Amino acid sequence: MLADLIKAAIIFVMSNYSLSFFLLGLIVSVAAIVRSGTSIDRPLVVEKLLAWYVFFSIGIDNFYNFVMHVFFGEMSAGFIGWADSPFQFEVGTASLGYAAVGLLAAFRSYDLRLAAVLGPSIFTLGAAAGHINQMITAHDFAPGNAGIIFWTDIFIPVFGFALLWLQRRHFGSSTISAPISIRSV
Repeated sequence: MLADLIKAAIIFVMSNYSLSFFLLGLIVSVAAIVRSGTSIDRPLVVEKLLAWYVFFSIGIDNFYNFVMHVFFGEMSAGFIGWADSPFQFEVGTASLGYAAVGLLAAFRSYDLRLAAVLGPSIFTLGAAAGHINQMITAHDFAPGNAGIIFWTDIFIPVFGFALLWLQRRHFGSSTISAPISIRSV
C-alpha cells in the first residue's frame, strides 16, 4: 500500500517535471529569502524568485527534458501521444542548450536571465499551441499533450516574464541586476 503510494508519487513528479521543478524553485526561493539575514523587501523577493526560477524552471527542467528525449525518446514520445522520431534527439539537444544557458544565467545579469527565459519560453508557448492543435485535430489527450505539461507550457513562461518585469521595475533601467552568489542563498 505505502509502496504503491510512493510509486504513484514518483511517477507523478517525474511525469510532470515542469511543475515539479517550478515548485522546487519556489521552495528553494522561500528558503533563500528566509535565510538571507536581511530585511525582507520586494527587490530581495523578486531577486531570489527569479534566480531560482531560472536555475530550476529553465536550467534543470531543460536538462531533464534533454535526458528524457535523448535517452528515453520512445517513452517520452508515447507520453505525448506520438510515435518515436529522430526529432526526439533534436528536441533533446535544443533543451540541453537551454539548460546550459539557464544554469549559467541563474545568478548573473538581468540581460543574461532575459535571454535564458526568452528562448525556452518561445519553445514552450509554441509547444502549447502545438498541443492545442493536436487536441483539436488528432484528439490527442495523452497526459504529455493535454495534461499538466500543457498548462505549465503556458504558465511557467508567463511567470518568468512577470519576474523579469518586476526585477526590471525594481532595479530601474540598469541592464545589470544585483547578482547573487550561491553562497548567499
